[in-house]
Amino acid sequence: MIKKLFFLCSIALQWSMVNGQLPSRFKQHIAFLASDSLHGRMTGSKDETNAAIYIEGEFLKNTGLRAMNGKYKGGNYRQPFTYNIKIHGGEKEKINGQNVAAFIDNHTKQTIIIGAHYDHLGMGDSAHSTYRGEPAVHNGADDNASGVAMVLELARKINHSSFKNNSYIFVLFSGEELGLYGSKWFVEHMKYDSTSINYMLNFDMVGRMDSNKLVVSGVGTSPAWNEAMKNIESTIHVKTTESGVGPSDHTSFYLKNIPVLHFFSGQHKDYHKPSDDESKINYEGMEEIFNYVMKLIEGLDAKGKIAFVKTKDDNNEDTPKFTVTLGVMPDYTYDGEGMRIDGVTDGKPASKAGLKTGDVVIQLGGVKVTDMTTYMKALAQFKKGDSSKVKVKRGSETIEHDINF
Repeated sequence: MIKKLFFLCSIALQWSMVNGQLPSRFKQHIAFLASDSLHGRMTGSKDETNAAIYIEGEFLKNTGLRAMNGKYKGGNYRQPFTYNIKIHGGEKEKINGQNVAAFIDNHTKQTIIIGAHYDHLGMGDSAHSTYRGEPAVHNGADDNASGVAMVLELARKINHSSFKNNSYIFVLFSGEELGLYGSKWFVEHMKYDSTSINYMLNFDMVGRMDSNKLVVSGVGTSPAWNEAMKNIESTIHVKTTESGVGPSDHTSFYLKNIPVLHFFSGQHKDYHKPSDDESKINYEGMEEIFNYVMKLIEGLDAKGKIAFVKTKDDNNEDTPKFTVTLGVMPDYTYDGEGMRIDGVTDGKPASKAGLKTGDVVIQLGGVKVTDMTTYMKALAQFKKGDSSKVKVKRGSETIEHDINF
C-alpha cells in the first residue's frame, strides 16, 4: 500500500508542476484519471481505489476542505458502500464501491452539494459499452474525468472565495455507470436532513463543448434557476430542459425533493468507447463552463434557500416506452427544428437506411419531429419488425428513407 501511495503521489507531483492556469489543472486531473494505467476505473476494482486515492489527495491539498468524518488533516475522505447486481443466470454479485467526499463548513443553515461520478466502464466488458471489439481500456476522459476535474477545481476556488452564506459538500460518486449506486447510497446515508440541502449541481460529460453550446437540465426543479441564469453574462449558448430526472447522479437528489442542475456539453461518437481519450478534451470550453457555474453560485449566494418544484414530466404515464432503437446519438445541444444526428451506430436501422451524422430527422412514420420530445414519441410507436419511412434534412435537401426496425 505504501509503494502504491508513493507511486501515485509521484505521478501527481510531476503533473502538478504544469502551468498553474485552470486549463492546465483540468488537464492534470483528466490525464491521470483517463490514463491507461487506471484501466477504466471500474467500480469495485483496484483502479477505482487508485482514482479515489488521487481525488482524496487533491482534497487534502486544500486547507479548509474537511473530510466528512470531521477531521481537518489525515482524515479519510472515502465512503465505502456495497450493492448487489445481477449477473448471468440471475445470480447476484456483491460490489464494493467508494464515494469520495469533502466539505466546507461555513456554519450555515443550508448546504450546497456539488458532484460528479468518477467511475467508468473498465475494459468495456459490460452491456453499457457501445464498443464492439476485443476488450480495451475505456478511459472515460469526457465520461467522466471531465466532471471530476470540474468539481475538484470548483472546490479549490470556492474554498478561497467570499461565498460564505452556504456550506458546501463536494462529492465524487462511484457506481454511476451501473445504476447511480454511489449517489443513491449518499442520499440515504448523509447526516443532513434533505430540507437543509439548498441545491445540488451535477457535472457529467462537460469536456467536449462544441460551438459554445451547453445543455443544462433540471431548470424546472426551482423557480430560482431561470431567474439566476438570465443574469449571467457569458458567451455560452445554454440549452435548458426542465426535468429533474435523467441518467446521472442528480436524479438521486431530485427524488429527495432537492433542486438540481445537470451540466452536459453534448453527446459524441466516442461515448462509452475506448476512444474517449484525454487528447479530445476541449479545455478552453471547460474553463468557460467553470466561469459560468461560478457566476451562477455567486448570484445565488445571498438568496437563501431556493424553493423546490416537482417537474411536470414526473408522470410516468407520459414517458414514451421504447421497444426499438434507431441506432443514433442525438445532438442534445441542437436547438433547431427536428432531431439532429450526432452519430450513427453500424448495423442499426439508421445505418442500414443510409442516415448520416449531421442529418436532421424531421419526420418518423406519421409523426412530425420538431424536437427530442416528439422524436421519442415517434419512436415509441414502433415495435421490432416494423417498417416505415424516415424523412431527414441533409444540408438544403430533404430526403426520405425506408427504415426497418
